[in-house]
Amino acid sequence: MVLGHHYQRDEVIQFADITGDSFKLAQAAEENTTAEFIFFCGVHFMAESADILTSSNQKVILPDLAAGCSMADMATAKQVDDCWSVLEKLGLASKTVPITYMNSSAAIKAFTGKNGGAVCTSSNATRAMKWAFDKSDKGEKILFLPDQHLGRNTAVLNLGLTLEDCVIWNPWKTNGGLTDAQILGAKVILWRGHCSVHGRFTTENVEQMRVKLPGVKILVHPECQHEVVSIADVVGSTEMIIKTIENSPIGSKWAIGTELNLVQRLAKNFPDREIHFLDKTVCYCSTMNRIDLPHLVWAMESLVNGHLVNQISVDSEIAKFAKVALERMLALP
Repeated sequence: MVLGHHYQRDEVIQFADITGDSFKLAQAAEENTTAEFIFFCGVHFMAESADILTSSNQKVILPDLAAGCSMADMATAKQVDDCWSVLEKLGLASKTVPITYMNSSAAIKAFTGKNGGAVCTSSNATRAMKWAFDKSDKGEKILFLPDQHLGRNTAVLNLGLTLEDCVIWNPWKTNGGLTDAQILGAKVILWRGHCSVHGRFTTENVEQMRVKLPGVKILVHPECQHEVVSIADVVGSTEMIIKTIENSPIGSKWAIGTELNLVQRLAKNFPDREIHFLDKTVCYCSTMNRIDLPHLVWAMESLVNGHLVNQISVDSEIAKFAKVALERMLALP
């Protein structure tokens, strides 16, 4: 089975059995119990999740091991443990539910599972955070890892919290750069991480596009900055962005703030709509773009020749608790 994330190049995505965002592909990996080999055309944390959710006789292959995620790298297990130690010292760990975005390492997912939390994606972040607050034994606070923008946008725009209810934990500063009083008063502690692609879009991009194309609708991903999301017309996950364009009227104009491969594919697939990239500067996800056709062919030909290359295998202890957090996500109502 070949799984292809929407941000992949067209030369790769044409060979995918299933295309989707990280949530859809995690479900696909878990549901396919017969595929002996799963080629994951995405990035490292996604392949880790597929390995965790599949059986021991299935092998997950990442065509290029250099396909990582800068956001996932912004939270290490040691840094998160140090943060949790501060919360324990303040008597808050027992009242805090960790929620980690799918864009995180298996070790961070394991920490989340071990401490009563769940994984989320941009598709279900609202459900995950509601679930966390509704947990009668803990849910006073959420530690949201590692994307500050998704956490803030979900808390403020979907859950009715205020910007003042959220504080940012900077792992490079003592006490996260916060006073004890700020930590005690917060409802959501946001990790200081971001997406290098979605973080580029600015309010200036939006304003310029509205002047350039009267009647244009601004459609953005919730990993964008809060100021951008607040003035957009539609905000949604990768899957929702695709569905929004599919269901839009012929002749409608859209400026989309997400990864460029996907925006170009939508423009090609829907020539009867006017579709633009929100930023005037070309910016692909550089790590997603590492998965190209030569790497996919090499990995497949190696397998045909009896050599299993680039297998992603998560440590069994980490996998055990990470699976708990992933299964809590998949079970969200």
